[in-house]
Amino acid sequence: GTLRDILQERIDDSEDTSPPPATSTKDRINTRHVFVVHGHDDGLKDTVARYLSKLELKPIILHEQPNQGRTIIEKFEHHADVDFAVVLFTPDDTGNPINKPELVKPRARQNVVLELGFFMGALGRHRVCVLHAGDIELPSDYSGVLYLPLDPGGGWRFLLAKEMKASGIQIDLNLAG
Repeated sequence: GTLRDILQERIDDSEDTSPPPATSTKDRINTRHVFVVHGHDDGLKDTVARYLSKLELKPIILHEQPNQGRTIIEKFEHHADVDFAVVLFTPDDTGNPINKPELVKPRARQNVVLELGFFMGALGRHRVCVLHAGDIELPSDYSGVLYLPLDPGGGWRFLLAKEMKASGIQIDLNLAG
């Protein structure tokens, strides 16, 4: 046959064998689970987890979940079916261009950045929020993700609750104060 016939045959074949489309986030069941991605700041991790519990949400912190013989990535994937992800960017590492050591700047751990990307793809940008501490390097490629500064007065709490509510999670903002 012609090239057109061959291409049409391939299109027809791919339609028959393609996997069903993934469930979109708007069709998700509301689990009220929120994954907390964190680095080495255990105090902040605990503060955020307690706040999520106050909002009647269930924080998922990976190291608190049973291993059940799984590798870290298997465990991560198993617990990643959540409604929202809060990613904590704390100054745990430093980085700079290799030829410009004078530009060294605090940054989040690389696994935290990787997990941010995972949740952006899995949940959509509107269901991911980065809470960042101080003057920390923020990835330039993620300009559609919400970044909230961790202000000393705790204003981030209400802003985070508002964003989670806007994403479709039922939240009583009276609990957010």
